[in-house]
Amino acid sequence: MSATVSDYLVYRLIQWGVRRIYGYPGDGINGVMGALGRNSEMKFVQVRHEEMAAFAACAHAKFTGEVGVCMATSGPGAVHLLNGLYDAKLDHQPVVAIVGQQARTALGGHYQQEVDLTTLFKDVASEYITMVTVPSAVRHALDRAVRIARCERTVTCLVLPNDLQEQPYEPPPRKHGTVHSSVGYASPRVIPQDADLRRAADVLNAGKKVAMLVGAGALGAADEVMEVADRLGAGVSKALLGKAVLPDALPFVTGPIGLLGTKPSWDLMQDCDTLLMVGTSFPYSEFLPPEGQARGVQIDLDGRMLSIRYPMEVGLVGDAKETLRALIPQLKRKEDRSWREGVEKGVARWWKVLEARAMTDANPLNPQRVFWELSPKLPADVILAADSGSSTNWFARDLKVRQGMMASLSGNLATMGCGMPYALGAKFAFPHRPVLAVVGDGAMQMNGNAELITVAKYWKEWKDPRLIVLVLNNRDLNQVTWEQRVMAGDPKYAASQDLPDFPYAKYAESLGLKGLRVDRPDRLAAAWDEALAADRPVVFEAYTDPDVPPLPPHITVEQAKMFASAVVKGDADAGGFLKQSMKEVVETLLPHKGNKS
Repeated sequence: MSATVSDYLVYRLIQWGVRRIYGYPGDGINGVMGALGRNSEMKFVQVRHEEMAAFAACAHAKFTGEVGVCMATSGPGAVHLLNGLYDAKLDHQPVVAIVGQQARTALGGHYQQEVDLTTLFKDVASEYITMVTVPSAVRHALDRAVRIARCERTVTCLVLPNDLQEQPYEPPPRKHGTVHSSVGYASPRVIPQDADLRRAADVLNAGKKVAMLVGAGALGAADEVMEVADRLGAGVSKALLGKAVLPDALPFVTGPIGLLGTKPSWDLMQDCDTLLMVGTSFPYSEFLPPEGQARGVQIDLDGRMLSIRYPMEVGLVGDAKETLRALIPQLKRKEDRSWREGVEKGVARWWKVLEARAMTDANPLNPQRVFWELSPKLPADVILAADSGSSTNWFARDLKVRQGMMASLSGNLATMGCGMPYALGAKFAFPHRPVLAVVGDGAMQMNGNAELITVAKYWKEWKDPRLIVLVLNNRDLNQVTWEQRVMAGDPKYAASQDLPDFPYAKYAESLGLKGLRVDRPDRLAAAWDEALAADRPVVFEAYTDPDVPPLPPHITVEQAKMFASAVVKGDADAGGFLKQSMKEVVETLLPHKGNKS
């Protein structure tokens, strides 16, 4: 039998180095499913929902640097992909989406499940989307989709009508109007001009109080970031996507920045006279130096991202590692280390504050302690996947990332529901490494519980079976609850915020996984040991107190007014969260000296 268009598609993906596709079947993509069944080199991973396929493909790209591939049927399946694809687009990850379409003869006829997919995907796949209409065009369409995804670090999309999928493949004929393409892409070496490097060095050398902010673009440039920080006597803060750039134990690393950030990062930005941003698009200008206070240098591979967060004196288009290497010889080591010493004192004090906050009593569990007890027990090669919610605060602040670990989350989209599929993507890419997902109960109920079924389906294939899902069960959509209080000045709206209590650990056991439910602080350490030693995936259900506040690093007068307004308006939980907030403030001012009762 001759190869079909679908057979050739799978063959060509393999030539590009792709070995895994995340998706969900449907009759709009049946031709490709048949081809996958005929090819033993390509693995199809069946998730519970197409959105999870896109998330997992994004995670694959983030953790491996390779192209992630997801697939969905026509109409409803294709629509489901969008949220995960936007996550990839906004975080600049190479993902190729392959979607089915109704038969070419039916298009334009208001046919069942007919959706104008090229229009639907035009924004998320703005760099490249095409519908293949003849067999010989599938070659160049796929080649361009993969190459552009890699080159532009973005989402591309291929639309395949279902009748075309079953057609015999034909190579493009040698005649006018055809396209002849090939596989292969090598990333270029991107370094700024020498004159621009000298200008950047002049700005950095002139600074007396230098602050650095690094993001995902600096992953893989740890040695260069440390060398620059040492020469400049700088403190280094990290955007959330850059959490794994440098180990948190380094004394000059101030940790995360922003609402989920630390006081040392806040102080670093408020007091510096020079700012060096490397590979980050951190969006919140209120956490950067006041405009006009600091001179700025920014390094980014994408020139479109330069000088849109802070007015930069020098913007350098270049790869972080290569650009820093070229810059280092021109940087003079600052002999006055007083700025660095002050930063390090602030960092040392902050870790004491975090420990004191974590050890403060709560009802029943302080979520900070759940993370604090876990942090020193993390395996050296663990991959961390965090969801969006109040759990992200504790992931950002209380987990100390060490060299060799990887960590990611939905950065610019900040969508709920990414934690579990990110963990799946990490586990399939690195089946020999332990993976930990950090998920709130809202995200777990949204889609995490369903993806536990995927874990149950596949875990026995993994060399290291450890995939641990930490679920913070606080029966509340906690991040938004606190935003209602502090940003809007409104009391908690129970109708939107209260969540049903769900037996996550027991549910895991019903699937053949291990479940641990912890509601006492003295059980945490032993429970973490048990989870990390398990012979199968684990759901670690921590029954936590929703009244523990995710305090920002700096409380503004406006935030204090809004908080008071929520209390005055009659927040039903005011008694609990006022008590916990006071404990947090006391431990911030007098760590380990406050009242823990």
